[in-house]
Order: sequence, then C-alpha cells, then structure tokens
Amino acid sequence: MSKAFEDLGSFVDALRQEGELVEIETLADPRLEIPEIHRRVIAAGGPALLFRQPKGSDFPVVTNLFGTARRVEMAFGSRPRDFVAEIARLPEELMPPSPGKIWQKRGLFRDLLRVGLKTRRKSPVEEVVDSPAGLDRLPALTTWSQDGGPFITLPLVYTQHPDTGGHNLGMYRMQVHDAEHTGMHFQIGKGGGFHFGIAELRGQNLPLHCFLGGPPALILSAIAPLPENVPELMLASLVLGKKLDLGRPKDLPLPLAARAEFVLSGELQAGQRRPEGPFGDHYGYYSLRHDYPVFHCRRLYHRKNAIFPATVVGKPRQEDFFIGDFLQALLSPLFPVVMPAVLDLWSYGETGYHSLAAAVVRQRYRREAMSSAFRILGEGQLALTKFLLVTDCAVDLRDFKATLEHVLARFDPACDLYVFSNLSMDTLDYTGPKVNEGSKGVLLGLGELRRRLPGEF
Repeated sequence: MSKAFEDLGSFVDALRQEGELVEIETLADPRLEIPEIHRRVIAAGGPALLFRQPKGSDFPVVTNLFGTARRVEMAFGSRPRDFVAEIARLPEELMPPSPGKIWQKRGLFRDLLRVGLKTRRKSPVEEVVDSPAGLDRLPALTTWSQDGGPFITLPLVYTQHPDTGGHNLGMYRMQVHDAEHTGMHFQIGKGGGFHFGIAELRGQNLPLHCFLGGPPALILSAIAPLPENVPELMLASLVLGKKLDLGRPKDLPLPLAARAEFVLSGELQAGQRRPEGPFGDHYGYYSLRHDYPVFHCRRLYHRKNAIFPATVVGKPRQEDFFIGDFLQALLSPLFPVVMPAVLDLWSYGETGYHSLAAAVVRQRYRREAMSSAFRILGEGQLALTKFLLVTDCAVDLRDFKATLEHVLARFDPACDLYVFSNLSMDTLDYTGPKVNEGSKGVLLGLGELRRRLPGEF
C-alpha cells in the first residue's frame, strides 16, 4: 500500500509543493469575507486557500482543500479504489477456496491486516489543553448573510452507542452559540442522532468528541454513506493504508483522533434544545431555524500550531461534490455485493446527491426492478433519495442526459411512474409539508424501446 497523508499539515505541505495552495497573509474576516473569497476561487477551479490572519483568531484557516478532482485524487489516490474493488471480487474469485487461490490473494490479506486502530500514549493533538474551551477563539465561518451565526463546517463528530460501544463518525454542522456550547445538527437517519436518542430516553448525557483535521481519510469516512453498523474508523484506516492512531487520555470516556488539529471534548445534554440556523445549504437555499441538541464543550485539545479546517456550503459544485463523486467511485463495486440485483448505482452531485439517483438492476421476472428500487430506498443513507431512475439495460449512469433519455424512451406512463407520499425525507429538503416529511418517486425505463424521442427537448 502506498503511503497516504497522516494529518492535515502533511496534506497542506503537499498542496504547497504542487502549486495547489495560495497563502493569504492579509487580515481576512471569517464572517462573510473568507467564504466569499472561497466561493470565487472554487468557481474558477482555483487552489486551496490558507488564511494566515483570520480576524479575531490566532488559528489559521484552510479552505477549498478538496475543491477540484485533482486535489481529491492527491488526498486519497487510486489505491483505496483498487483495494475496495479487489475486496468486492473476492467472493467470486476465491470460491471454492483452494490453497492456490488463497496464495494468489496473499497481498490482499496482508493489506487487510493493516486495517485497524492503534492507541498512542501521547497524541500530537494533546499538546495544548484548554478548559474552559473558549470556542469563540476558533475562526468558525459565517458563510452566508442570513446564517444564524458562525458554524464549524468540517466537524468529525464521534459518538459511541450507549450499550454496545459501537462508534459512529459523522459530519454534522455545529453552530457556535458561545464559548462553551454549539448546536448539533443531527439530520434524520444519522448514526450519532440514534446514539443520542438512546441516551436521552434514559435521561443521560451522551459523551461526544468533535475532531477537526487529522488524516484526510477521516473526512472521507465521516461523509461516506455506510450501513449503520459499519465502523467509519475502519474505512478511514482502509483509505489511509495503515492503522489509525487514537489517543486515550485516562480521564476521558472516548478516544481522540491522535493526529487531529483540534478535538472538542464534552457531551450532548439530555433534554436540552436550542434554536439553530438558518444556514445556507447545498441545495441552494437556507435551511431554516429549528431546535436542535446542545453540545457542551468541556475541553479544547489542539496542536501548538493548529490549522482550522473549514468549507463553504452552497449550490453545487462545491467541495462536497468532488468528495461525493470520489466516494461513489470508491464504494460502487460493493453495491452488487450488498444488493446482488443492483448492478450499478449513481447519485447526482449536481442535485445535492439525495435528490436524484439512477440504478441499473436485474429484471429476471416481472417487476423485479421495483424490488431493487425498494431495496435501494431502504439502504442506509440511500434511503434519503428523493427520485430514482431505474433501468435494466447497460447504461453509463454518470452520463445523466443519456440515462434520462434511455429511461424516457422506455417508460410506460400507465404503470412505470410510482409516487410514494407521507414518507420520511432528508432534513434539508423543504419541499414537503413539514421538516423530515415528503414524497419520493421511482421512474422505470425497462426493456425494449417504446418511442423515439425528439432530437431536442
């Protein structure tokens, strides 16, 4: 396995060496100014940005780390894709097992032994410990004029199941309320929210750590649409190509990401809610002000020369677009393993991913395609998909125009359009009657050609 970046600093250094980083020495304001500079640069396909003097903070801010496909490729490389693809082929190539087949796969098994967690006695992120936390010293961004305040936009939120200890690492935006408290924007269907729900039913606070920075693989794993019981830290280790370093201070109930820039340590408080938002989101409009759980930060761990990572959210294409497409390419070989009748699946980042997806499925008996559609709409984060195009023919799903034309040329209006109302929806989707409520659609385009489409439409 090739070596990957173990922390944010090494990735920033590599970007600098490759001419993919611009450093701004002039004073810049995290409120609206830095985000506007970021938006103009990413729209032009420009470099990552390191703001050395953010107004009101001693910590530099880095943004636009993943704002082009090239920088995403630099961060993660082709090795994780090749590794996952080989794992996906393993059942077919290894069965029935034989000594010869196992020997041929010895390299894969050796790489698998590198996946895991490793505890360090002392972590780089423990160089400075602040208590009280002093979150108002962080250069959190206010990205849009009507935002409710500054937000931590690249938080890696770590929680554990109150009973099993199984962990979740997710990215849930955090509005900074004051020096010790933030919001915790748990969207529907998120693992961290499930953990908090269990603790809160018992009247218990939920210990929580928020990592900022660390290996780029941590950011990738926090965003990945993994099944609920698949541990994100294992994916991070797989992408990293080595065991992931954790710190375990004796007086903390949760581990630290040893190579993070910052760790916010505290707990979610049972029974407490506080208004959060508005927030200009990736659908291109504001998610509104609602009550969300409150995180009480007891300590702030950070490196002596910590860099604060941030992103700016808005209409695609933003950084999440490029990361999302890399994730899809990484995980797509596993879809037929998890869902054998689903041959290919693609969500469209131009719509914010959850709004539109397409699938190629097997159609071995009448309406089997709908069984596959229900399977997709019931799988983890894919359950948030709003509209799904389905075909049983080999189509390049990444070409949306060709996919749409293929489906439209084959669908029967009398029986191939399904609309399901009164369902749970993505929290950020405001097209339904209430938050988290709305409808979904499935459009089938199966079999032989039914009609010739006009040349332009």
